[in-house]
Amino acid sequence: MMIAYIERFIHENDTESRQGDDLSNICQSLDLQGTIDYVATGIAAKDFGGLYSFNPLAIIRPAGADDIAMAVKAACRSPNLTVAARGNGHSINGQAMAEGGLVIDMRATGENHFKIVTMNGEMFADVSGGALWEDVLKRCVNLAPRSWTDYLGLTVGGTLSNAGVSGQAFRYGPQSSNVTELDVVTGKGDILTCSETENSELFFGALGGLGQFGIITRARVKLQSTPDMVRWIRVVYSEFEDFTHDAEWLVNRPDGVSFDYVEGFVFVNSDDPVNGWCTVPLDPSQRFDQTAIPPTAGYVLYCLEVALHYQNSDHRSAVDMVVNSLLGRLRFAKDLKFQVDVAYVEFLLRLKRVEEHARANGTWDSPHPWLNMFISKRDIADFDRMVFKKLLKEGVGGPMLVYPLLRSKWDDRTSVMIPAEGEIFYIVALLRFTPPYSKDPCVEKLVSQNQEIVQLCMKEGFDFKLYLPHYKSQEDWKRHFGNKWLRFDKNKANFDPMAILAPGQKIFKRINSHS
Repeated sequence: MMIAYIERFIHENDTESRQGDDLSNICQSLDLQGTIDYVATGIAAKDFGGLYSFNPLAIIRPAGADDIAMAVKAACRSPNLTVAARGNGHSINGQAMAEGGLVIDMRATGENHFKIVTMNGEMFADVSGGALWEDVLKRCVNLAPRSWTDYLGLTVGGTLSNAGVSGQAFRYGPQSSNVTELDVVTGKGDILTCSETENSELFFGALGGLGQFGIITRARVKLQSTPDMVRWIRVVYSEFEDFTHDAEWLVNRPDGVSFDYVEGFVFVNSDDPVNGWCTVPLDPSQRFDQTAIPPTAGYVLYCLEVALHYQNSDHRSAVDMVVNSLLGRLRFAKDLKFQVDVAYVEFLLRLKRVEEHARANGTWDSPHPWLNMFISKRDIADFDRMVFKKLLKEGVGGPMLVYPLLRSKWDDRTSVMIPAEGEIFYIVALLRFTPPYSKDPCVEKLVSQNQEIVQLCMKEGFDFKLYLPHYKSQEDWKRHFGNKWLRFDKNKANFDPMAILAPGQKIFKRINSHS
């Protein structure tokens, strides 16, 4: 019996060894303009989330779309090789990993495309899928994309594969609603240009498609003229009802006269240095006066964050008039208002300082068990009562964002999933930063709390969807996509029939071409 076991063990390891040699031979046969790295694969074995680690066979640093297409075609010729596109490594659940597969380092292509295009009087930028949004901002002199993410150290292709949301989304929609053309390398290794009128199934499928149908190598992004300055304001509320009433009023004004940016967050009603009062002021010289907090306040408070764009040539009195007119209608605690004027680019890059501080104290490299959700207006008050006021009343060690978005600004033809009902829904982002060198049980506890929140939402029948979703079974994915699942599944069969792309999402299982 022992001999039989040893023989089987040797046979299995010989098989794995031969398969590894075959895969290496396939990779080495590639005639790439870029490079293949078999040594530093650990770089692609981890991501910002820090929750998973899977070593790839190799990292491909492509010179362009042709290299990416060759790598995908090589995977097609193999029995079980997979391919994942990795942007700046900011995924949180291993979405950009490919265990034993090929990871495409999209940052290597970051400089490949940049061109300003004028069409029908509108301005666009053709940019690489591997470009960082902060680099796009720097290159678009006096112009800028209309819709952003809060943190700009993310790649264009990465955010378009999810949606891309920030405080401008109430006006212009997510980033996925502000792109008119893509170049995509499909799971067959085809390089296709797609738009609303050309290869439209791939275009809308790839936007929010989690990388399942193709790797975005170029995007044509809508631009607008940039302001010079931003009036940046934070105001504080003790009551969630007042906070949501005012936020909804600002994002849904029929005359369109509002701030240019509207977000909000929940914070702890205490002097906690990470979760409490001191997270609200915008400048070191500003002080949070806790005596101004209404006596009816509970464990948590709410901050509405807004910004108004203006030019240097605008009279400050005119800016003041617009700001005061809008703020005058709001119900915040009057002595808890914080305001600064900053350059537009400084405002967009505001999280650079947060990143630098987090890198310095070690929290940037610690695990980040984040949870991002879209929740309908119908259920957001109950979510506040059950989650913010109870489960999270001591904070999450980082921002707890909550602010409204408008369904009419989202294109239902994309793969992005949002709540089923109503014009207004909310994004909730629990952006946990764990202490440096924290023990594993600490992280496990936070992951378990995230699961508890999701289970609560399901149990209560909330109308919600995960944003940056992560599931472990196809049944859960089917539930997530609902009536879009059949189209999603069909697109997979059309554009990546062997399920080679984005294995880290764990939606489809790789089809063994030799079986």
